Amino acid sequence: MSDYTLTIKSDEKKGVLDDITDVITEYGANISYVHLFVEKNNMGSINLELEHVENIDDLIEDLKKIEEIKSVELHGSQLDIYGKRIIIVGGGVQVSQVAMGAITEADRHNIRGERISIDTIPLVGEKSLAEAIEAISRLPRVGALVLAGSLMGGEITRAVKKVKNESNLVVISLNMPGSVTKYADLIITDPVQAGVLAVMAIADTAAFNIERLDGNIRF
Repeated sequence: MSDYTLTIKSDEKKGVLDDITDVITEYGANISYVHLFVEKNNMGSINLELEHVENIDDLIEDLKKIEEIKSVELHGSQLDIYGKRIIIVGGGVQVSQVAMGAITEADRHNIRGERISIDTIPLVGEKSLAEAIEAISRLPRVGALVLAGSLMGGEITRAVKKVKNESNLVVISLNMPGSVTKYADLIITDPVQAGVLAVMAIADTAAFNIERLDGNIRF
């Protein structure tokens, strides 16, 4: 069984998505991610990430039988193309330093066949940071979060606790004042090193991986 991405163009009509999911369910495939929007020509564009697909050709043929569907395009999965993701949030200069370490380390592993992508967003303000962190649980393929701030607590801490409860996300924090460091899996003083270790924590080709054992971090 394999993973695929389908891009489906259809008439913008009520019930089309239900018909599509019914066909996918019949084949026993799992939808791991869906993104849909209406194009300028009033056509619906639906991007589906599918897992555990046994017969993708027959599935596509049955989807094409739905009257409203105009085309179905088959792509490799986003995990195969863009791989695991690292999200870096916090203050501007520190975010750039963490990103520099992460991109440099990711390049070494990607040459060996990994696919690791780095996303950054410099933000200030407790509310903005908390919203960005909570949204991570709605993003696909995220393996690690790096908190690159000079002070984080309050709503940010609650957001970190929430995403950790909802996923196996590795959280790395710079050494900073605030309660957020209590809930990080690893605390690093140097921002460049934090980026490097974030990549090593999720890379299959790394010399070590972070493990959580009885609340402690082991390498």
